[in-house]
Amino acid sequence: MDTAEETSLASRIAAVFNRHAVVGAAVGVVRGGRMEFAGHGSADIAPHRPITQDTVFRIASITKTFTAIAVMQLWERGLIDLDDPANDHLRAYRLIPDDPEFGPVTIRHLLTHTSGIGETAHPLRVLGPDFGESAAPGTPVPPLSTYYRRGLRFSAEPGTRWTYSNHGFATLGQIVADVTGAALSDYLREHVFLPLGMTATSLTPPGTAAGRATGYTLRARGPVAVTHREMITAGAASIYSTPRDMGRYLSALLDGGRNEYGSVLHPDTLNLMFAPQYQPDPRVPGMGFGFFRGSAGGHRMIEHQGILPGFNSQIWLAPDDGLGVMALVTGGRQAMLWLPAETATLLHGLLGVAEPAIRDDVAHHPEIWSEICGYYPLPGSLTDVRARSMVGAGVEVRISGGLPVLRVLTPIPALLRGLRLHPDDPDDPFVFRIDLTRWGLGTGRIVFGREAGAGRMAMHFDLVPMTLRKSGWLSAARPRRVSR
Repeated sequence: MDTAEETSLASRIAAVFNRHAVVGAAVGVVRGGRMEFAGHGSADIAPHRPITQDTVFRIASITKTFTAIAVMQLWERGLIDLDDPANDHLRAYRLIPDDPEFGPVTIRHLLTHTSGIGETAHPLRVLGPDFGESAAPGTPVPPLSTYYRRGLRFSAEPGTRWTYSNHGFATLGQIVADVTGAALSDYLREHVFLPLGMTATSLTPPGTAAGRATGYTLRARGPVAVTHREMITAGAASIYSTPRDMGRYLSALLDGGRNEYGSVLHPDTLNLMFAPQYQPDPRVPGMGFGFFRGSAGGHRMIEHQGILPGFNSQIWLAPDDGLGVMALVTGGRQAMLWLPAETATLLHGLLGVAEPAIRDDVAHHPEIWSEICGYYPLPGSLTDVRARSMVGAGVEVRISGGLPVLRVLTPIPALLRGLRLHPDDPDDPFVFRIDLTRWGLGTGRIVFGREAGAGRMAMHFDLVPMTLRKSGWLSAARPRRVSR
C-alpha cells in the first residue's frame, strides 16, 4: 500500500468514527498476508490506555467461525461426517425433538443454523443478562451438560427453518470436546490458534485484566463500564483476541486456511465452508458453514458479526480478491446496526465497486401485487428475541399511496408505517430493495417466490437467510390498499 492509499484509508476510518460515537476501536485491512492497522480512542478510560494491535477484545459471535473450523478439522480426519446425527457424537447431553416425527439434527444443520434449535434454551431466563446464557461474576461457568439439564430441545423439522442460534454452535463445540476428549479451549488453542500464530487468543479470559479492553455502554452522561460476565455457550461467543491475531486469522482465511505460521484446513475444505450450504432461494447469497455470504459488485463476500454487551466486532472477506476488513469496537452506540454497514462500505471502496442502492430505472409490475400482498408471520418461539428484534411478529405487505410497502410489525413507528418496496431487477418483478439507511444499515434485498410443493408465497432476505411464509391471516384476495 503506497502513501496515498494509506492516507485515503486513514481518512475513511477517521470519518467512520466522526459519524459514530465509540470509546475505542481497532480497524484492520488485510491483504497479501499483511495488515494495515488503525486504532482509535481508548481501551480503558481511567488509565487512558490507547487501542493497540495487542489490545485484547471480546470477539463475541465471530467465535462461531473458529468452532466451525474445528468441526471441519474433525471432518477432514474422518472422525465425523457432516450428515451424521449430532446425537451420534454427543456424550454430554441429547438433542430432543418437540415432535417425535422430526428427523435427526445433523452436524450440517448445526453449521448452517437450520437445526430447529431456537434462540433460547431457558425461556424463563430470556429477560436476564445475555438471554440467560452467561454466568454472574464470581460464579463458575456451568458445563453444558448442567446448563441443558435433560437435553436441548429443537422445535422445527431440521433443515426447514433458519434460526440464528448460539445453542447450535455451543453444541458443535461440545461435539469437538466429546469426539476428541479435549476441552474445547484446549483443542482450539492447540489446533487453531497456535498453528496460525494467534498466541494472544483464547476461549477463556486472560489471566490479568492488563491489556484487555473494557466493555462500555454509552449513556447520556457518558460511558459506563459493563459488568463482565462469562458466556456459558462458549463455542458460540467466548473468544478473546487481539487485532494482531485477528489479522493473522484473516490472512489464513484469505489464503486457503494457512498463513506464514502454519495451516489449519485444506484449501478445498475452506472453499466448502464459504460455499452456499443453505440457500433458501438461488437469488439470495445464503449461508456457508459458520460464515454468512454476500456479494459486492459481483465480488464474493464472506462475513460474520459479533455482539456482546460493551463489545461489537465484524469481519469481511473478499476471498477471490485476497482482501479482508475487520473492526473491533468497545462502547459503540448502536454499533450492532452501523458497524456491519460501515465496514461493508470500506470493503466496497477498497474493491472499487459501488454499494447497492435504490434504483429508479426499474418499473413496478402491479399484476403481481395480489400475489405478494399479505401477512408473513415470523415462525418460531416468542423467545427467539434476536429474530423478533428484527421483524417483530412478522411483516405485512400492503399497498400504500398506490405502491407496495413492507410493514414490520414492531413498536418502532417508522417500521410499522412501512418501508417502500423498490423494484430491483428488470428481469424479475419479484425482487425488491428496501432502504434502511436511517438505521445505518444501507439497503437490503427482499425476494418473493412460491415454494415448490406447498405453493405458498415466501419472502427471503439477503442480509440473513431468513424466510417468512405468507399466512391467510390479514391476507385477502386483492391487495390491501391504505391511503396516506
